[in-house]
Amino acid sequence: MFKYKTRGTCSQMILIDADADTIKHVEFIGGCHGNTQGISILVEGMKIDDVIAKCKGIQCRAGTSCPDQLATALEQLKAQRKEA
Repeated sequence: MFKYKTRGTCSQMILIDADADTIKHVEFIGGCHGNTQGISILVEGMKIDDVIAKCKGIQCRAGTSCPDQLATALEQLKAQRKEA
């Protein structure tokens, strides 16, 4: 389980379970429960790169959003896997 501490959003953390290139499960800690629950369900089963492409750059407040933070978390997950 990959854990990402968010920045600039109401949610405080994102937990991500993914195999090599597909998202299995996403859970946001904090934030607008309905929205983050909806994002989580929508991205399950999607390719990591597709979610990054769709969510990166979405703005809510402070120059970011929960979807944008998810994209950033997925980029970090990919980078961490390359280093391993």
